[in-house]
Amino acid sequence: MRVLVTGCAGFIGMHCAQRLCARGDQVVGLDNLSPYYSVQLKQDRLAQLEAVAGFRFARIDLADAQRLAQAFADAEPELVLHLAAQPGVRHSLENPAAYVQANLVGFANLLEGCRRHRTRHLVYASSSSVYGGNAKLPLSEADAVDHPVSLYAATKKSDELMAHAYSHLFGLPATGLRYFTVYGPWGRPDMSPTLFARAIMQGEPLRVFNHGDMQRDFTYVDDIVEGTLRALDQPASPDPAFDPKKPDPATSWAPWRVYNIGNHEPVALLDYIAALERALGRKAVLDLRPMQPGDVYATYADTARLREAVGFAPATPLADGIARFASWFKAYYGHA
Repeated sequence: MRVLVTGCAGFIGMHCAQRLCARGDQVVGLDNLSPYYSVQLKQDRLAQLEAVAGFRFARIDLADAQRLAQAFADAEPELVLHLAAQPGVRHSLENPAAYVQANLVGFANLLEGCRRHRTRHLVYASSSSVYGGNAKLPLSEADAVDHPVSLYAATKKSDELMAHAYSHLFGLPATGLRYFTVYGPWGRPDMSPTLFARAIMQGEPLRVFNHGDMQRDFTYVDDIVEGTLRALDQPASPDPAFDPKKPDPATSWAPWRVYNIGNHEPVALLDYIAALERALGRKAVLDLRPMQPGDVYATYADTARLREAVGFAPATPLADGIARFASWFKAYYGHA
């Protein structure tokens, strides 16, 4: 298959592109190499991809409609895996314009490319952040997500709605995946695994918000890739049971679906830190702080729908995943 992967120099994007090439697909990767975090890390991920047969890269900002349209014309993709975004909940409080350009304008341009080239299936990254102030756990796709607590979350919810409009109007099969906390080798340096590991290895205070009273649905990246590609291989279809009088927020009369993708096993943040301490062989110095604006107390994914649809079931125990991440972290960042 010809697959267009946006955000290919990102954490999940790199791993998905590698797996696609390994199974024989022809992958065109797009990325703008945004300086939001280390461009060197993104270039090092790209170096991993460029050593793989079947991959080629184009540096493109999705907000540039003309260049993106040309990329679609050149690649003629059958499948599109859209993982590019301006990430980060806290950063969206400081630089909202970046989120509008990348997550709204860029996604609108991508939808136009899929429509014009009659893409067989678009799979795009949504986020667990869309659940916002919802307190009922586990977080289910059947629940309304109308109360975001950050602009980042609002843009991801908007993407789901925009995709639905294109599925309804143009018959574009589209599946949104609400990613929960993903960790593993080549992870983002602004995410808790790398931030925590760096602080532990350097003996610096480790900032822990809400005084450590938080839970996260940590999922190892290999499991996330497996679930993502299973979803990509099964184009969304209309739900024959959809009832417009009692609408299900995650299905439609159109070829459109939304799924949680996570581990369905939340971990207390302090337990996660303890597992990281064991893997790194050092103790953390905890700097306990209040809850930050835009954060949520817990994420806990109900993954029954994705399991039923594509047979997805995470297989990596936390201790094993943390050990693999710690090994990569010490090798990449040079910590003995």
